[in-house]
Amino acid sequence: MEKIMSIIIPAFNEESNVELIHKKINEIMMLNGINYEIIFVDDGSKDKTWENIEKISKDNVNIKGIKFSRNFGKEAAVFAGLKESKGNCCSVIDSDLQHPPETLVEMYRLWEDGYDVIEGIKLDRGKENKLYKNFSKLFYKLMSSATKIDMEKTSDFKLLDRKAVDAIIELPEKNMFFRAMSAWVGFKTVTIGYEVQERAHGESKWSTMSLIKYAITNIVSFTTAPLHIVTFLGTIFFVFTIIFGIHSLYNYFTHQALGGFTTIILLQLIIGSIVMLSLGIIGTYIGAIYDEVKDRNRYIVEKFINI
Repeated sequence: MEKIMSIIIPAFNEESNVELIHKKINEIMMLNGINYEIIFVDDGSKDKTWENIEKISKDNVNIKGIKFSRNFGKEAAVFAGLKESKGNCCSVIDSDLQHPPETLVEMYRLWEDGYDVIEGIKLDRGKENKLYKNFSKLFYKLMSSATKIDMEKTSDFKLLDRKAVDAIIELPEKNMFFRAMSAWVGFKTVTIGYEVQERAHGESKWSTMSLIKYAITNIVSFTTAPLHIVTFLGTIFFVFTIIFGIHSLYNYFTHQALGGFTTIILLQLIIGSIVMLSLGIIGTYIGAIYDEVKDRNRYIVEKFINI
């Protein structure tokens, strides 16, 4: 039985890129004799992304398409592609050609050598602005510390063996951090470096606020570390309260004057800020729990092509 490689491509408003990446991947796969299927997942695009997917699917039976009824997010698009894939191994690649399709062949060869998870690692971050680079480094350091998984050695650009794909699909949670989950499931893993390319067309769909929201959602979905920060802060202020209480009692019994007004105001501001921050963290987790117990679908499919 011939082996098949499923290539999953999430796309959101990428009308100018879907045909380019299709041609590039088709050329590379044919040149290297790799049987493949491409699964485009249109994540509620407002442009002609879906029309272009329909167009190229008419000339190539290896092209499949999934159209969401609205924008559900990249994680949902990746999961939908994995669920509908039929390959012995599955890779995930961005539609903007910043992930070099040539690396898919190297990943496939490593999979043939017996590796189950092949992680693509950025050798550099391309022409990203400094704020985004610094924010990314901070996010990965926090996630690595919280999850005990080296997030510097994970990415969305990867190849998974079928058993790893099936293990991820079987997980019940709705808000899933795919980048970390592929490391969490384990199996024999190797990394491969790649150079980030320039976008073929268009601009990144990620704004600063959407990246922050994405980071918060993924942290909450994968680790309870922020809740432990609340406990830590509470312990610190409990110790501080004991020390300050002893100091105040000492001053009271020795009839020494207290500079009360400034001290009280500062304490109220500090404690109030900590309490509000703690409530915010707890509220975020309660919101995540609320989303999970509603048990709504990760996504709603409007149309399929060749599936």
